[in-house]
Formats: sequence, structure tokens, C-alpha cells
Amino acid sequence: MEAWTPYCGAGPSPAEAWGRWNLDPLLLGALAIATACLWIMLPTRRGPGIAAMAVLAVSFASPLCALSSALFSARTLHHVLLTSLAAPLLAWTLPRLGRSRSLAPASLAFAAVFWLWHAPAFYEAALANDGVYWLMQASLLASATLFWRTVRAAPAPAAVAALLATTVQMGLLGALLTFMPRALYAPHALTTAAWGLSSLDDQQLAGLLMWIPAAGAYLAAALVVLGRQLRGAASLVAR
Repeated sequence: MEAWTPYCGAGPSPAEAWGRWNLDPLLLGALAIATACLWIMLPTRRGPGIAAMAVLAVSFASPLCALSSALFSARTLHHVLLTSLAAPLLAWTLPRLGRSRSLAPASLAFAAVFWLWHAPAFYEAALANDGVYWLMQASLLASATLFWRTVRAAPAPAAVAALLATTVQMGLLGALLTFMPRALYAPHALTTAAWGLSSLDDQQLAGLLMWIPAAGAYLAAALVVLGRQLRGAASLVAR
């Protein structure tokens, strides 16, 4: 069996997990520079920007990074934090896009990137090479941020449609992982037993995380946008 050497090292056991902080100086320096740039360049939107940097710090510097080497479910949580929390925070930090017709391409690009990196061959490549790993993380965050920025700039009906479509595609991937009869991800074949899980159990837990809380975030956002639209229409009627 191939020896996997993922970023953040080999998967920890429960006894050592809390001590596995990632103090990579390049990572910490990049996070510090990004935080300083947001603080200086966007003084009126510092709150969501700092929150986004905090989510990225938790994702890459906390023991979650090492845990994601052991458990596919932890990797899924990692990706959910990137795409469903850090990305929308960054989208609301960066200047608002002008009205455009780019919502459909941005939605398709995000879906394609998300499904691509959860295909076993591409996922295995990311855990075998640090360069591919960072390509995975950067493309997930960038495509998700672009998606949320276009949602923010789009008319309410289009934004709701895009969010509902994303809810469906993410829920579908989660359901496929949950009901798949065999484990798909070779890097976790020998790393889950220490956590009391088979690799199939771990994969099913990852599917449930993607199916319910991750997809639910997009559904909740769609309901918020729709609610604002309805309140606006009601206020116009009342005048």
C-alpha cells in the first residue's frame, strides 16, 4: 500500500491529537500578511475579514489539520469551513461586484471544483503531494468566494436559485458518500481504527456532514435572501 505523507503529517491518535498544532512559518506568515492587508485596505469591513482569517487559522493551524489526515470526516469539516464559512465572510469583506451575468458560471465552477477534489483519484493526489494539497485548498476557497460574491451581487431570484442548486448538488454528493457500500478513500484505510471507526463509517459520517449541515448552510442563505425580498415587496405594497 502506498505510504501517504499528507500536509500536517500522519494522522494522530486521540491521545496526541490536541498537541498537533501546525506551526508552519510560511502558513503563519501568510495568514498574518493576509490579515494585515484586510485590516489596512478594508477598514470599514474589518469584522468579517478578521472572522474569515480566524476560520482559516482554525482550518490550517489548529489540530483539525492533523485530524484531517486521519479522518475523511475531519477533512470534510475542513472543506465545509472553507467553502461555507470562510468564503462567504471573505465575499462580504471584499468590495461588492457590479451586476453581471456571471452567477451561473460561478455556480458551475464551484460545483465542479468541489466534486473534483472529492473524486478519489484527485483526493489521493492532494494527500500525496503538498503542492497538489495547496492547489486543492486554494481552488476550493477561491471558487467558493467567487460564488458567494456573485450571489451577493445578483438579483434576489437568481441568488435564491443558485443557492438552492448548490444545496441540491452538495446534498447529492453527501448522500452518495453516505450510502456508498464501500470505502473510497485509500489514504484513510488504516487511519480511522484508532478513532473507533471503520473507513466506511468515517466516510458515511463525512457524507452526513456534507448532506445536512453543509448543504443546509446554502438552504439557510437562500431563505434569508428570499425573506428579505418578500419583506421588501411587502413594504412596497404597504405604501
